[in-house]
Amino acid sequence: INALDIWRKARIAMDANRPRAAQAAVDIEAPRASEQVNKIHADPSGYLDKRILAITRNQKELAVLALIRLAASQPDQAAQLLEQQWARQLSAEERNWTWAVIGKQAAQKLQDNASGYFAKVQKDSDLNDDLLIWKVRAALRQGQWPQVLSATQAMSAATRNDPAWTYWRARALLALAPSEAQRHEAQTLLTQIASVRGFYEQLALEELGQTIGTPERPAPLTPSEKTAALTHPGLQRALYAIAMGLRAEGNREWNYSTNLHTPGGMNDRELLAAADLACQRQVWDRCINTSERTKEVFDHEQRFPMPLRELVVRRAGDIRLDPAYVYGLIRQESRFIMDARSHVGASGLMQVMPATAKWTAQKIGLTGFTAQQINERETNVTIGTAYLKLVLDDFEGSMPMATAAYNAGPSRPRNWRKGPVLEAAIWAENIPFSETRDYVKKVLANTTNYAAILTRQPQSLKARLGQVGPRNSSMASVNNDLP
Repeated sequence: INALDIWRKARIAMDANRPRAAQAAVDIEAPRASEQVNKIHADPSGYLDKRILAITRNQKELAVLALIRLAASQPDQAAQLLEQQWARQLSAEERNWTWAVIGKQAAQKLQDNASGYFAKVQKDSDLNDDLLIWKVRAALRQGQWPQVLSATQAMSAATRNDPAWTYWRARALLALAPSEAQRHEAQTLLTQIASVRGFYEQLALEELGQTIGTPERPAPLTPSEKTAALTHPGLQRALYAIAMGLRAEGNREWNYSTNLHTPGGMNDRELLAAADLACQRQVWDRCINTSERTKEVFDHEQRFPMPLRELVVRRAGDIRLDPAYVYGLIRQESRFIMDARSHVGASGLMQVMPATAKWTAQKIGLTGFTAQQINERETNVTIGTAYLKLVLDDFEGSMPMATAAYNAGPSRPRNWRKGPVLEAAIWAENIPFSETRDYVKKVLANTTNYAAILTRQPQSLKARLGQVGPRNSSMASVNNDLP
């Protein structure tokens, strides 16, 4: 580990609002300077105002930390200070990193000038993957495909091979009047990831001109394979613990048995048999998570089970809501655990907050509702679907924005939709909250898979995504009562 590694650790910690970690890193390389870190974190602007020159390596790096901290709340002010005072004093690597952090913070605030800040980075290889990812996101918002291409190329191999950045690299190649070789490279990249497994895998399928359907199921499990799962001691212990109400302990036992007890974990057929056992016992989260671990085989209906089908389809039909959308959301919210409860208090299949449940019950005329009813299957689905429909209507039928609102509340996506009209895939990739960004992509990919199962017809994720932009003024006004 060299000095640059240590200072980069301090920069990353300061960018993540972790001053103690930043101070610990600085203390390794510059013990006498580490006491300045808390001052920088508390008042970066004041720290920079008191300093005009940075001569030593430590002084320059502390100035970088201050600019990073300032960028978290005021990226434009940090950019002005860097441009007018500090750029001449910093090394090329320090300048590039600082401009990228400013660009990242501006991108997370959805500022149109974010890509302009990233454009001041003269060497992408000076950046880490996190900064390169935000450079891609900012470039996508502005339709700057050359920057998308260069930033994805500079990523580490592991990150570059992630389906998200493989997809956007391929799109960038196709957007830039490609040569035959570049077109072939784009097609190869898309082919590498194309499947029904996830969001970008499905988009890659459609980019190749294919539709999303239900893959052929693997060969049926043999009686001996089923018996091996049924009599597996670890799986038996796990299911027994879960049945007793010791879900956390049962999950650990299950995960150890499938992932770790045998070196390398169970093979695909063993995983399918274990998942089948969990499905038979209606332990849906173990069923789904275990089936998702298979590498070569893909049991579509095992990964996307539909408990309570009559209830969900009936309730969705009553309020003209796509049942596939309801299933896609429930799968992500609770994995069909009936008594699931989040750390913030959301409950049941559709993870409804108590205050939201009470408001929705009043809105739909559900008399006599009490908070204790929220974990009842019928009540939870009734209230959850009603709220989802109200959110979907408020966002003019946009599934991406409604899904974001279900996760993060309606006020945030109302702000996130301001700015240019974008492909919804680009809009979703630029959601500032990582949890919501991941949630939207997974719910919509789930929805497309469930639609393929329910209808037995080819499906399109792109059609569900559409475009996202400022509110259409001809539509009804915003429902400000929506919690």
